[in-house]
Amino acid sequence: MNGEPKKVNTDKEKIFINVICNVIIAVVVLSVFFIAFSDTVDEVFNPPSDVPIYSGSETEKNVSLSIVVNYGTEYIEGMLDILKINNVKATFFVGGSWADKNSHILEKIANGGHEIGNNGFFNKDHKKLSYDKNKEEIIVCERVIETVTGIKTNLFSPPAGSFGNDALKAAKDLGYKTVLWSKDTLDHRDQDRSLLYRRATLNAKGGDIILMHPTESTLKILDDVIKFYLINGYLVVSVGENIRS
Repeated sequence: MNGEPKKVNTDKEKIFINVICNVIIAVVVLSVFFIAFSDTVDEVFNPPSDVPIYSGSETEKNVSLSIVVNYGTEYIEGMLDILKINNVKATFFVGGSWADKNSHILEKIANGGHEIGNNGFFNKDHKKLSYDKNKEEIIVCERVIETVTGIKTNLFSPPAGSFGNDALKAAKDLGYKTVLWSKDTLDHRDQDRSLLYRRATLNAKGGDIILMHPTESTLKILDDVIKFYLINGYLVVSVGENIRS
């Protein structure tokens, strides 16, 4: 008999084991690298691009009135009366400069149980602002609103809907959701009441966010717009509630 012991591993087996070990080592190294540098990798390949929210869920029959306030102070109390009569809540995105000068009206909005959002302080074009300037606009407005009402805002709507990545990232980093709208009445430009009403109600669907401003014509159509939605089985809710549904 041949007394030579049989080899446990052939040369091929040794090569296979070495390959497997190298693969495992490579996976471990890459995993450590990814964990350590994931934020950097994400910023390089996925730059901040959080999209703003334009509406809530279409499956829920909720709509919202988004009222941006940088002017039109004389019409706000009338709008508040109409909202109260119809027992509905709106969201007022207020500019900090306006709020600073009209704290008594801002208090009435808050006391009416309405949601208050942040529209920046100086009504600037946020697409043209740096990341730091975007943060500054939002923070200063937030502080004015909180000083007057005790409410810390968490919804941001950039003036004129103008935004860039810096605006979106600044808002997100400050804990805000950036909100725009699905229907624009263009009441800052047009004052034809039938036209404004049509823009606010045409092709209505669940989740709609309707942009308005405090103008004389908007005040005069507000009750009709609210009643249109209520009669058609919609709930008129705050923007915050709408986008959570």
